[in-house]
This record gives sequence, structure tokens and C-alpha cells, in this order.
Amino acid sequence: MSLIEINKRYSELATSNCCLSCGGAVNYAEPQLNEVCVDLGSGRGTDTIRMAESVGKDGFVYGIDISDGMIDKARKTAERLEVSNVDFIKSTLEEIKLGDQIADLVISNCTINHAADKQIVWNEIFRILKKGGRFVVSDIYSTSPVPDEFRNDPEAIAECWAGSVTRDEYLEQIEAAGFTDFQIIEESAPYDKGMIKVASWTISGKRPSGKCNCNN
Repeated sequence: MSLIEINKRYSELATSNCCLSCGGAVNYAEPQLNEVCVDLGSGRGTDTIRMAESVGKDGFVYGIDISDGMIDKARKTAERLEVSNVDFIKSTLEEIKLGDQIADLVISNCTINHAADKQIVWNEIFRILKKGGRFVVSDIYSTSPVPDEFRNDPEAIAECWAGSVTRDEYLEQIEAAGFTDFQIIEESAPYDKGMIKVASWTISGKRPSGKCNCNN
């Protein structure tokens, strides 16, 4: 699916009642006063705005999304609620339009499974986090490798199942990016999704305080 097609699909969903999330990372993230936070796949901006209220006027939250419709909806909501310590940025996850070591906290809800190159996404999360920074991510994994006929189907990927990787591969990618102190906060039993079985989970981890990622 091209970026134009992705933009169109999720811009249409911005004004629908559809719920795209598979988890509640923000419920476990615990943003603190004065922190800088990033919400990957920020959608309509609900979690971004919620974190902006938690970090206070001297903190800041960036919402990252690929959809013009979602970005527009989120900005209008923030303006209506008079939340000024937020910014919504149109960007892919593979090349996040933020500087190095800018964030104390990164969250994401059911977004990374859509990415074509998830290792690059995890490398980007590592890059934008400060040393000692943390992530809390809710996502899905597949119980077995997704067959190529579905993995390469843009519609199946957009339905939030065919882009998933196995549990072991997911953890290997996080570790390869340089993260430590993994914690599985919650994890569901496998369930049918599309033509495969997946499980949902919320996982956290940290960028080491005194170590660089030599892959970046």
C-alpha cells in the first residue's frame, strides 16, 4: 500500500466511529511533569492530549501520524480544548521527523505492526529517546510466521494482522535496537484475526543511560 493510499484510508477513518487501537499503552505510560513525550500513530489525538495534560505546561507532547485527516482532526481537538503544549506532525515511523534524544517517553497503540520495516522503526524510537528514556507499546504479534500471500496484501496489513511478526522476532528487534529492561505488562491469549492467530500485548523498555546503540 502506497503512502497516498495509507493517507486516504486513515483520513477517512478520522471522521468515523472506528476504533483502531489494540491496547492501552497510555494507561501504563505514567508521563511525568515537564517530560517530553511522543505518541506514534497518534490518530485523532486522544492519547496525545491526555499526556499533554499530565506533563503540564512546561512539558510537551508530539503526536506522529501519516494521515492528513487524523492530523487535522487532532489539531482541531487540541485547539478546541485549548491544549497548547502539543504538536501533531505528519511523518512515517521509519523516518520520524524529530531530533535525536528529544523524548523521555514514547508510546504507541497498534501501529508498529503496520510498518514495512519494523527494525528501522525500533531504531528510530531508540534514536529519539533520551538516555534513560522509556517506551510503552501496545501491539500484536502472530503465533506463527504470516504466509507471504497475506504479508504482502496491503488490505490485510491495514486490517491490523498481516503485518505482524512472531513474539520472538518482535523481542529480537527491540533488543537489536539497543533497548534493555523489557517488561511485558499485559499479554492476551492467542485469538483468531483475519486468516491467522495473533496475541495482543503491552510491553515496556528503556534506552540505557550510558550506552549508545552502535547500529545507529
